[in-house]
Amino acid sequence: MNECPLCHIDLDEEQKVTLENEYCMFLQKPQEVLIGSGLIIPKRHCETVFNINAQEWKATYELLHEVKQFLDVKYKPDGYNIGWNVSETGGQHIMHAHMHVIPRFNDEPLAGKGIRNALKSKENMRR
Repeated sequence: MNECPLCHIDLDEEQKVTLENEYCMFLQKPQEVLIGSGLIIPKRHCETVFNINAQEWKATYELLHEVKQFLDVKYKPDGYNIGWNVSETGGQHIMHAHMHVIPRFNDEPLAGKGIRNALKSKENMRR
């Protein structure tokens, strides 16, 4: 775990802990495209969401609601995307479980293109 950028957040100078509780942290770094976005991660190294224990799940849930309140006040988003990627095929590129919290705004060019876009897009159909 010496190389894990989410176990060692100081490896990325831009990354900061915005909110935290006993088991989880909300990390953010400056975003040019999706302002306010961040990650909720367990403090303990867990490779995927399937390795999170009951305490971490509860703490994630509680922190997610704190994060929403924080982002609602600071950025006033019109919606959110919340999600986990699991394994490289699922889009996970850092092998430490992390929940994406992405504020969305009505004036974005891709407003309305949520998670379901990959599910419903014919271009994504397996052959």
